[in-house]
Amino acid sequence: MLLLMVVGSLALLLGRPPIPQDLHYHDFADQRTFLGVPNFLDVVSNVPFLFVGIAGLTLCLRNGFAGVAVAWTVFFAAVSLVGLGSAYYHWRPDNNTLVWDRLPMTIGFMAMLVAILSESIDERLGRLLLAPALIVGFSSVIYWHFNDDLRFYAWVQFMPLLVIPMVMALFRSRYSKQWYLFLALGCYGLAKVFEAADDKIFAITRHTVAGHAIKHLFAALCCFVILMMLKQRKDLQSPGLASGRSPKPTANAT
Repeated sequence: MLLLMVVGSLALLLGRPPIPQDLHYHDFADQRTFLGVPNFLDVVSNVPFLFVGIAGLTLCLRNGFAGVAVAWTVFFAAVSLVGLGSAYYHWRPDNNTLVWDRLPMTIGFMAMLVAILSESIDERLGRLLLAPALIVGFSSVIYWHFNDDLRFYAWVQFMPLLVIPMVMALFRSRYSKQWYLFLALGCYGLAKVFEAADDKIFAITRHTVAGHAIKHLFAALCCFVILMMLKQRKDLQSPGLASGRSPKPTANAT
């Protein structure tokens, strides 16, 4: 079922005509300059990604760079790079700078997907799938950049959003606090809503803040929720459960 969803969604997109990048995408509602920074709010609203990414890297590296932790470490490294890449893009929005925004995003999507598959199905999947998944994510952006076709990139961005809920429904994770993932997906969904309503939010707030800056905050909140999940969850297969002792938080094993 999971394979059918992954392959079927890709085939469905590739069966469509090529999707070129709409150049009007770069025309964001809030183009105000402040302190010499063009598109100020769209640039500085990426700072939370840096904070969340560094906090997640600190958690992962402190507790051992092995097993599923490799995928989560790559995820938080990508979150940090999103903060830098997206800020660079919004400083001077065009197709060339957009590459540096999208590359870390696809790496983050793929790393998160592999981490959840490993924890829910088999940890060996992390060793088998991480490198190929990262190559797929990277390639999707390169393909778009040189062919002006968004189909492959769109699949990399949205396919994990289909697969992760299915994995959670079909398999029982070895860790607690999995409901945090639904909260994270909800935050990301709201981020996409604010992104689509960029102009309308700018008008509603009387040119105080536009939807795209709020989109960055909700997307960073999505990553923060995942960080909180990793910090607070417990290993349900810990020997402590079988013996009646309190299980250790999985941050110590992540």
